[in-house]
Order: sequence, then C-alpha cells, then structure tokens
Amino acid sequence: MKWHGVMPAITTCFDRDLRVDGAFMTRHVQWLLANGCSGIIALGSLGEAATLSLPEKEALLRNVVNAARPAPAVAAISALSTEEAVLLAKKAEQAGCSGLMVLPPYVYRGDWREMKAHIAAIFAATPLSCMLYNNPVSYGTDFLPEQIAELAREHRNMEAVKESSTDVRRVTAIRALTGDRLRIFVGVDDAIVEGIAAGAVGWVAGLVNAFPAESVALFNAAMENRRDEAFEIYRWFLPLLRMDTVPKFIQLIKQVQQETGTGNARVRPPRLEAIGAELEEVRSAVKHALAHPPIARSTPFPK
Repeated sequence: MKWHGVMPAITTCFDRDLRVDGAFMTRHVQWLLANGCSGIIALGSLGEAATLSLPEKEALLRNVVNAARPAPAVAAISALSTEEAVLLAKKAEQAGCSGLMVLPPYVYRGDWREMKAHIAAIFAATPLSCMLYNNPVSYGTDFLPEQIAELAREHRNMEAVKESSTDVRRVTAIRALTGDRLRIFVGVDDAIVEGIAAGAVGWVAGLVNAFPAESVALFNAAMENRRDEAFEIYRWFLPLLRMDTVPKFIQLIKQVQQETGTGNARVRPPRLEAIGAELEEVRSAVKHALAHPPIARSTPFPK
C-alpha cells in the first residue's frame, strides 16, 4: 500500500429508491482515477457509512475494489462497537482492499485507554496497512500527537494518519515525534496547501468527487512548490472546498456533484437534500466556478 497523492473519500451513490447504485459507483471510481487520483477510500464520513448495513458495505467494497484495480481501494472502518469494527475490517480484507482507514467509534467518546484499545483491536484484525483518522470536530475524539506516536510505535501496520483537526500545526507536531515513520494526509479540503507546506504528503479529499483533475493539479502544484499556480487554483476552489468543513458537508458535496453532472444529490435520512438558501448558495458557487475554470479541467463524466 502506497499512501500518497489525492485519495477521494467517495460519496455513496443512491438510486431513486435509495439503494446503493453500484453501476454508477463503478463509473465514478474509474473516472476519478483516470483524472489522476492515486487511490479510492470508500465508506468514510462522506460515504454515509452509518446508514449502510453490513451486507451493503461488503458489496460496496467488492465493487470498489474491482472498479479501482490496479489502484488501491481503502475501506474506512467505523462502527458503534469494537466487535462490529473488527468484523468490518476482516470483511474489507476478504473483499480485496489494500488498506484501512480506521475511525474512532460512533457516538461514544471514550478516554485514551478505551480509544487506544478500540483502535488497536482493528489494527490487529488484519495485516492490512492502516491509516488512523483523527477528526475531533466531527467525532469528539482527539488523538493527540503523543498518542499517535504511541500507536505507531506499537503497531507496525499503522502507516499513515488522516489529520482533520483543522489545526495545521498538528502536521508538524506529528512529524516532530515520528519523523518519516507515518505518511500524513490532510483531511479537510480548505487546509490542503497549508498542510502540504507543513509536511503532509497526501490528501483525503471531498470536493474531488466532482473536480478530480482540478484537485490533483492543486495538490501537485503545492507539493512541487509552484506557489503562484497553487494559489491561483486554491483561490478558485476555496468557496467549494469550504463546503467540506460544515455539518451538512455530505448534502452540499452531493449537490455539487448533481450540479456538475458527476452524481446526484440523494442522501439517506435522517439527512435531507439541501433546499432554500443552502441550495442556492451551492448553485451559485458552482456556477461561478464553472464560468471561471482553472487551466486544469476534469474530463467529461462518462454517461
């Protein structure tokens, strides 16, 4: 497993009956990779994993693995219980996933002893390469740099961290404690340039679902220190990237996909599609972005 580059946290597409649309997801995955993404992460927060049954998750992972091959497919592991998370990790290995992105448990915000035991059980469930997902804003559990370093010392298959605290200083803090032991990914879209400047080498991205080539161009320009080019794309992209950092990020990103013809806005309840001022704000941002595109542009989405 090579943890690098732009790896989309893909949305889960639903048909009109709110069933998983596997055929669409195959086309979506292949389009993202054709536009320069380095791998695919399924069942993350953006993938509405909490609304999917275990059989749905297993089928989705098998579909994504087949669609992505030979690129890596990564399964996000999230659950209410450690037992369920371990089971999903094993199912992901059986489905052919190349790695795991491991989240803290839903709902329960335990102390470090409990969270370490939960994460350790998932790491130990398979030999797959693992990325720890730290998102204290959404999950209420904050893996501090010292705790991340402790996990890395004790688990050789922990090879990466998705840092979504929104504090770019965490990147430098983790690097100071672990050196090159871990591959650090930025996990919030509107901190990608700053995160790379601090030492991140990858991006678990959200708006990439609608704008893959543009996302890859931004990432590469920032990695190669082409500052003027990076900030030109960044300025263009920021009104959209900021949609990744609000409570309704799933609804908004799916709406962006609908506006750009790269998906639909359907979500499973309790979420509901954007309406009113929220909907108009998304449409206005997309309209402006499409009217003033950067040099790098994604290929048309396959119908």
